[in-house]
Amino acid sequence: MQTIDSQKVNKRFFEALAVLVDQRKKIRTVAEFTEKYDITYSNFLRLRKEPERDGFQLAWLTYLVRDFGVRPEWLLMGEGKMFKR
Repeated sequence: MQTIDSQKVNKRFFEALAVLVDQRKKIRTVAEFTEKYDITYSNFLRLRKEPERDGFQLAWLTYLVRDFGVRPEWLLMGEGKMFKR
């Protein structure tokens, strides 16, 4: 079971991923993201729907920061803007 704070990070992660797919067009689909980073798609979707479940991997956060310009301060603490300039 994830703590409330961990669930908030999880939700921000999936929010940023949705923006990358739907608005910024940096990723075509969630499936493309999971394939690129060798993540089991069905488990990934389950974690998106049920953020209280265990299984969220911290490495996923690094992918958004390193490869897509998501700000770590926003991702971890919800502070500031979602993306670097």
